Amino acid sequence: MRFDIISIFPDFFTGPLEHGIIRRAREANLIETHVRDLRQFTHDRHRTVDDRPFGGGEGMVMKPEPLFEAVESLIEGDANAAASTAIVLLSAAGKMFRQETARRFVKLERMILLCGRYEGVDERVAEHLATDEISIGDFVLSGGELPAAMIVDAVTRLIPGALGNEDSAVNESFSAPSNELAPEPSAFPSARGTTDRDMAHDMNRGVLDYPHYTRPQIFRGWAVPDVLMSGNHEQIKRWRGQQALEKTRRNRPDLLSVAPAGPQGQP
Repeated sequence: MRFDIISIFPDFFTGPLEHGIIRRAREANLIETHVRDLRQFTHDRHRTVDDRPFGGGEGMVMKPEPLFEAVESLIEGDANAAASTAIVLLSAAGKMFRQETARRFVKLERMILLCGRYEGVDERVAEHLATDEISIGDFVLSGGELPAAMIVDAVTRLIPGALGNEDSAVNESFSAPSNELAPEPSAFPSARGTTDRDMAHDMNRGVLDYPHYTRPQIFRGWAVPDVLMSGNHEQIKRWRGQQALEKTRRNRPDLLSVAPAGPQGQP
């Protein structure tokens, strides 16, 4: 898979793209990463990429011409670009990036990531150039460079072979658990007004990861749950499913279609 990043700060990516899974995936020829300086696609001596907004207002707006030219230079002659390429504008006004978004992108051959800056980007880029306008959360950053690096990481780790253990991309937060870890509906204590089927449905939609523990068994008086030391894999599987739902209910109830009650049946 190929990632092209267009930014006015290309040197920003020297760090994020040179470590960990991204570096190993590139060395294994699973991905290519290319960073383009947006100012290379300007035609004035000041290499201008922004201008004042029509209608007045604060800040500066990124001009459409350099972004269109940059993307067009990348896909020129690519007959399959429309079907195999995502052109993603990173924007606080975009749709929320989720794990399911990463799973959709990993099926493509190429992603072109446009890093916005200043007060915003000319809306014609979102309407007529980008295939997706993406936000990574309900907050505002100074630019799209950090979100672009995060998306490259999130998508890369889903590419077969990128991780040392393929199950690492299955049994984690926001991903439906594998059959080996997904408990039967009867494993969940039914909440008031919530059926076993509801809870099983929530597990299949994707919830937060279950809690993890490692050595030492007792740390500052806090012990690892006994069930994890029992060697009973069926009980461990059931406990992990229950804990995943409970943690999701506590930290991210918005992920659940029906927020299940706590262990004692309390809301």
